[in-house]
Amino acid sequence: MNASAAEQLPVVVIGAGPVGLAAAAHLIEYGIEPVVLEAGPSAATAVRAWSHVRLFSQWAEVVDPAAEKLLAPTGWVHPAADAYPMGGDWVAQYLQPLADVLGDRVHYDARVTGVARAGRDRIVDADREQQPFTVHLEHADGSEERVLARAVIDASGTWSTPGPAGGNGLPALGERAASAKISYYVPDLTDPDVRQRYAGRRTAVVGAGASAFTALALLADLAKDAPGTHAEWILRRGISGSTYGGGTADQLPERGSLGLRAKKAVEDGHASALTGFRTTAIEADGEQLVLVAEDGRRSRPVDEIIVLTGFRPDLSFLDELRLNLDERLQAPVFLAELIDPNQHSCGTVYPHGARELTHPEQDLYLVGMKSYGRAPTFLSRTGYEQVRSISALLAGDHEAAARVELTLPETGVCGGAGLFDDPDATQGAGGCCSTPTAEPAVLTLGSAPQLITLGAEEATADSGCCSAPTETEAPAESSGCCSAPTEAPAETGGCCSAPTEVEATAATSGCC
Repeated sequence: MNASAAEQLPVVVIGAGPVGLAAAAHLIEYGIEPVVLEAGPSAATAVRAWSHVRLFSQWAEVVDPAAEKLLAPTGWVHPAADAYPMGGDWVAQYLQPLADVLGDRVHYDARVTGVARAGRDRIVDADREQQPFTVHLEHADGSEERVLARAVIDASGTWSTPGPAGGNGLPALGERAASAKISYYVPDLTDPDVRQRYAGRRTAVVGAGASAFTALALLADLAKDAPGTHAEWILRRGISGSTYGGGTADQLPERGSLGLRAKKAVEDGHASALTGFRTTAIEADGEQLVLVAEDGRRSRPVDEIIVLTGFRPDLSFLDELRLNLDERLQAPVFLAELIDPNQHSCGTVYPHGARELTHPEQDLYLVGMKSYGRAPTFLSRTGYEQVRSISALLAGDHEAAARVELTLPETGVCGGAGLFDDPDATQGAGGCCSTPTAEPAVLTLGSAPQLITLGAEEATADSGCCSAPTETEAPAESSGCCSAPTEAPAETGGCCSAPTEVEATAATSGCC
């Protein structure tokens, strides 16, 4: 296929979540026709799954500007900018209306099963970049279809692939056998059946990020009405200054308050922590379960387990394409160094767009939560900026693609995962950044990469501060090294659909 013919093909967007729908809006703004493929029966299927969770970003932060322009002629009214929506509100008042405006450009019950170059597997070089993409999909009735595309934007998120309880990244021995008593998402305790499942029972909560904070807080609230409700909090690391997030230093107050609620759950006796506990097995103990750590320690028997250890990208349907992913995070290499929780920084971030999201496979982009791979934090605003830059590049507007404007809030936390497995150690001695005192800046980035510190003075070389930029939202399991407040959590400060310690509380808060 020649170049002019290929340019007449649509851009396929995988996923009709917040970032996928925003991508379609930006493409339309540039005169490029999108085709949005959504595996679920309606828009934002993943967000609907955590509709009971409140975002910790305000409405002003979770509405994409290009999407708002599409909605305006329909009479759509922007919700109160300073209000905090629930996941269900985000869907009903913004995401579904946006999908409705996009009309038949959005295809539901269309699960992508593979993406390749026409007539080329991943081995073949010859004329590879001149061939369109072939996107294979399966409909709900089992029928199959193939769509040709000039470019592919994968905004499918990570919601469908939660992490296991096992401390080595694999399911613990016995985890699959105990699946009937294990959940991998924050429970909706407004549902009577779900509430009954946990009321008056002992539940292990595995994880240390926004989702875990939310679950602990919800179980503590349930304990007030259902005596005997108790949480065993399973932490792979010890409790340190940053365990509960940034607290009152977090520039997203609702995010900071999550950790404070989790802290109160522990202080009030509704939750007890097992630190330095890396689960290797889950064993039956009569009708209950016991978690076993690598060092042989055993939890008290529990009735249920909620595993909230983050999410990971599903790369299986991209296997015939050439990706350049970081070997640890499974995020694009150029982006991974900015978001690596092993080096979690003091509120610094390198604004990024199309350039940082490129792969050897030209015109393929992973965006939104999926672009972060296994990294635990994400803001929907980051995803909106990603797809704006990518749309500009696909339209040939290289200046706009290189210009990245980004405003991000400080978490009030600094320091990376640091110490691997020392429950009693903290990183305070290593030195770190102080609590940010300035408002987050609006940044414009030209073609030359820069490392920019948001909302805080630039650290000097001898400050002992973490250097890797990241826009962390509530480091899950970060041992931290901060002098900032010690309290506070999806999976998203304006986040997406997959909870991963994002902006919501549960791990989604507005995620993608």
